[in-house]
Amino acid sequence: MRVFLTGATGYIGSAVAAELLGAGHQVVGLARSDSAAEALSAAGVQVHRGELEELKSLREGAVAADGVVYAANKHVTETTDPVARARVELNAVEAIGAALEGSGKPFVVTSGTLGLAFGRPGTEADTPDVEKLGASALRVPAEQAVIAMSERGVRSAALRLAPLVHGEGDARGFTPALIGIARAKGVSAYVGDGSNRWPAVHRLDAARLYRLALESAPAGSRLHAVGDEGVPFREIAETVGRQLKVPVAGVAAEDAAGHFGFLGPLVSLDTPASSALTRERLDWRPTHLPLLADIEEGHYFRR
Repeated sequence: MRVFLTGATGYIGSAVAAELLGAGHQVVGLARSDSAAEALSAAGVQVHRGELEELKSLREGAVAADGVVYAANKHVTETTDPVARARVELNAVEAIGAALEGSGKPFVVTSGTLGLAFGRPGTEADTPDVEKLGASALRVPAEQAVIAMSERGVRSAALRLAPLVHGEGDARGFTPALIGIARAKGVSAYVGDGSNRWPAVHRLDAARLYRLALESAPAGSRLHAVGDEGVPFREIAETVGRQLKVPVAGVAAEDAAGHFGFLGPLVSLDTPASSALTRERLDWRPTHLPLLADIEEGHYFRR
């Protein structure tokens, strides 16, 4: 299969590219710069020049492919405009979907499980509660658009990633952000009693699920890339504290923003997620290290 892949040079996208190539697929990656094009070529990926904002380029890449994987991510930081980020993503997804309409081709788009359910494991059958999600709901329209494409002749699937996608090379995700905060503050913290849970997945397990979704996911599928259903935040803080050799302590909810910065509104969420339906549907089984064992490996702490 000739696969058009956005985000092919990113932390997750590069793993997806390697997984697809290893399975015998031909991969064409979107590249916005000369350095990105060079990296793709070195990895055995064909280059398609363009950006997420260049909708004509996206449509051309989709039409020439047998399937599309959208693994791009305009990374969230303190300076990110989340509304603009969500608008770019929705426009890009809709442009690709329109190019694939009536073709029956697969289109796998990245979404997330964060905030899908509160106090219980969110499932693939759950739809996001926009009112509860608040600003985190900005990605919901893109997921809804992807699912609706199944009625227009696209074998579309929304692949919801756990918020903690971990593994070697993770430099900009939530895990290194938490480690950076603990290093800077001299304490590895959690909110309240730290019993709230977050799901996690190793990036190589996630990459395999992208491939399986591309190859065989039914149209209109919602899939969960979740290895650890819910890791208590206190255990994450304790593991990080051991590695950094700093104390571990709880902070009050009202002090979370001051301690965690832009992550403050998120770190107290109790939002586990299940992947039981995904495992049954696509025979997907995570085989790589779970989150805490991966953090204990030490690669996150090598400067």
